[in-house]
Amino acid sequence: MNPRHGEVGFVDMGMAAKTRPGIVLIADNLNAPRSLIIYIPITRQNRGSQLEVPLGHLAILDPQSVANVQAIGSLPIIRFEKRLGVLPVADLEAIKQALRTACVL
Repeated sequence: MNPRHGEVGFVDMGMAAKTRPGIVLIADNLNAPRSLIIYIPITRQNRGSQLEVPLGHLAILDPQSVANVQAIGSLPIIRFEKRLGVLPVADLEAIKQALRTACVL
């Protein structure tokens, strides 16, 4: 898989030998080697935080899914296993806004 900005895919996050869905955040047009991919994990545990963006309306995900912005991470490209689809622009913008809130950008 060649992860692209805004894509949702199965990612081997090294937790309990399972792959889990994640959203690719790293820019596609960087003029630098990309050995690590920045991503936001998707979970079903919604705690009602402003750093969790609901994604339940997407057909590719469980109805209870949220993007957990406070768990942002990076992993080697080889850990991105299967593309599920592309996040709608409005959802991607909501995730970026939550990230700005978390990081005071």
